Amino acid sequence: MKKVIKKLLGFDKLEAEKEQLQAARDKAAEETARAQEEAELAKLGPKERATAKGEPWVSVLDTKVNPDNIRNGFFELDWNELFVLKLKQEGYGFEGDPDEEIVDRWFRDIVRQMLSEEGLDVNRPAGYINVVPIAKGKSEVS
Repeated sequence: MKKVIKKLLGFDKLEAEKEQLQAARDKAAEETARAQEEAELAKLGPKERATAKGEPWVSVLDTKVNPDNIRNGFFELDWNELFVLKLKQEGYGFEGDPDEEIVDRWFRDIVRQMLSEEGLDVNRPAGYINVVPIAKGKSEVS
């Protein structure tokens, strides 16, 4: 009975318009929130942006070569905690291992893989790799 009266008086159309208007407002609010989130992410650096998105991240910040001995140099790496967690999941480390050691195992693996792809002896003497923690999530590898 209520439906018939609403239809006769045109309230059904008003309610439908009200629902459409609310749906449009909800959509606009979602788009505004998404745009604000994207604007905030755009203000962040690559590491912070990846961390905010819940993504593992690693980068080479710097590479130096000793001008007196070309065989010596270092890479400065930076990473987020999610990258270390991913490395642990892939078997590079265990709970309690320092992050620098976990990243170092991965880095050595990458270097061995590159040497192997070039047909070079992965077991040849090449000095040593020295890892010096600089700050949380950063190490100097030489």
